[in-house]
Amino acid sequence: MGPFLRRGGEPGSPARRSRAVLVVLGAVVALGAVAVDLFALTASHEPARATGGAVPGRGASRVAASAHPADVASVGTSGRPATASALREIILPDLLFVAPGGLAAGQLAQLRALAGVRNMITFDGAKITAGGRRVSAIGVNPATFRSWVPPQTASDQSFWTDLAQGEFVAEDASADSLGLLSGGSYQLAGASAQVVKFGTSAPLGLTGVDLLVNQELSGKLGLVRQVAGLISAPGVSIAILRARVGQILGSSGQIEVLRAPEPPAANPGFAPGTRPSTYIELFKASAAEYCPGLSWTVLAAIGQIESADGQNMGPSSAGALGPMQFLPTTWRAWGIVAFGQTGPPDIMNPYDAVPSAARMLCADGAARGGTALYNAIFDYNHADWYVREVLALASRYAAEYP
Repeated sequence: MGPFLRRGGEPGSPARRSRAVLVVLGAVVALGAVAVDLFALTASHEPARATGGAVPGRGASRVAASAHPADVASVGTSGRPATASALREIILPDLLFVAPGGLAAGQLAQLRALAGVRNMITFDGAKITAGGRRVSAIGVNPATFRSWVPPQTASDQSFWTDLAQGEFVAEDASADSLGLLSGGSYQLAGASAQVVKFGTSAPLGLTGVDLLVNQELSGKLGLVRQVAGLISAPGVSIAILRARVGQILGSSGQIEVLRAPEPPAANPGFAPGTRPSTYIELFKASAAEYCPGLSWTVLAAIGQIESADGQNMGPSSAGALGPMQFLPTTWRAWGIVAFGQTGPPDIMNPYDAVPSAARMLCADGAARGGTALYNAIFDYNHADWYVREVLALASRYAAEYP
C-alpha cells in the first residue's frame, strides 16, 4: 500500500501501479510471482500457424497499423458500439486457482458456497497465436473483471470500453514485445482465425497473461472455459481457505496464495512489542499516533495503490521511493523516525514511511474528513481519479476489516 504524499505536482506515480498487485490487507503479493501455469492449455483445434504478424517495434506511440489477410473475417461487436459500464467496486483477491480442464458446475457451486467467500470470479484462458506468435490469452466479462485488477487499470475507462466492444487489449509489457499498435488489426488464431482490432494496453497485475478478450471472442477462439478464478474471503484463515479450495479442485487443481508475509523487520535489534508486526497493524498504529481522527483505511488504501505494500519500492519515473512512494524532496520535509528506531529517517523503511505519510496527511487536514480529507489526498497526488480510488479502496477495507 502506498502514500498520499505531495509529489510536487506529479499526476500519478508509475510505481503506484507496479502491476503485481492484487492485495489482501495485511499482506500483498504480485501475481507476477504466481507459480501455476494458467496457459499450459491450448485453444482447441488451433491452426498450426496463422499468417500475418505483429508489427515489429511499437516505437514511442501506438498508431494505427494493419496486418490482416483478406480471407479472414474481422471480429467486432455485431455492429453495435459498446461502452464499458462504470467501475463499481474494488475487490481484493486472496487466492488464484486453476483447474486445467476447466471448472465443473459442481466445483463452481462448492467454491461459491465456501464459508467466508465474499467474491469469486472465473475466466477462460489458453495459448493462442497473435500474428503468428504464441501468446497467453484470457477471456473475461469486462464489467466484472475490472474490479479485480490494479486500481489504475480498473479506472481506465477506455481500456474497458475497447474490450467491451470486441477489441483485444494487452498487458503493457506484452504490447511492447509484440509491437502492437493501437488501432491496428491482428490475426488471433485458436479454434478459428479471427482478425481483431487492438485497443490499448495497461498493467494487469497478472504475469503470464498477454492478452484479454471479451467472452464473445473467447468463445470464437476456443479458449478453455472457466479454467481459472480469483477468490476474495478476507475473514477466513488463508491456510483453511487454501485447504478447502484444494479439496474441491482435487489433485489436478493449482492454487496460489495472494497474501504476502508481514513487512520485513528493518532493525531486528529492537525490543519485542515496540513495533507493529504486520502492515495492517502498522497502518492502524500510524493513524492513531500521528493523525488521530484519520481512518487507518485511508493509509492502507494509499499504501496499496502506491507500492502494493512495499512490493514496488521504486524509483518511479519522477524519482519517488519506498513503500509510500515519497519524492526525496518531500521526504526531507516530512520524513520521521518512528516506532523505536534510530538513525536518520529511512524512506525505504515502512516503519518510518507510513507514520510520515500519516503526519503529512494530518498537516493537510485529513483528520477533519469530508472535503478536507479529499483535499489532503489530492495534495498527496494531484489527480481527482487518484482521490476517488483511494476513498473507494478505503471504504472497501472498512467494510471487510471492521
